[in-house]
Amino acid sequence: MPSSPSDLVAARAVDVTVTNDELTVQLEDGRTLAVPLAWYPRLLHGTKRERARWRLIGRGVGIHWPLLDEDIGVEGLLAGRRSGESQRSRKRWFESRTSSRPNKRIQPTARRARRG
Repeated sequence: MPSSPSDLVAARAVDVTVTNDELTVQLEDGRTLAVPLAWYPRLLHGTKRERARWRLIGRGVGIHWPLLDEDIGVEGLLAGRRSGESQRSRKRWFESRTSSRPNKRIQPTARRARRG
């Protein structure tokens, strides 16, 4: 029996796991959703730390990653929808990330004085 739109809206996330390849969402009704991380470029290009910092929004109808400015709805996951972000928006986001991060290789480092 196909699910109705009300079934999609009623589904709520209770836990989230992000690996290098996959986004896995546990739903309160016992289902587990797993989708390729490539569907969500901001998550794909995020660091392990950035991916680990998420919170449920709307009592579990969505997931928010504040460090990546990413929001994913459970309804979209159930419907099999990939990120709807435009290439232009994604490009601006990616450029802002690369321009705001210092290149550690060219940054001077402080050296500790050795104790003799």
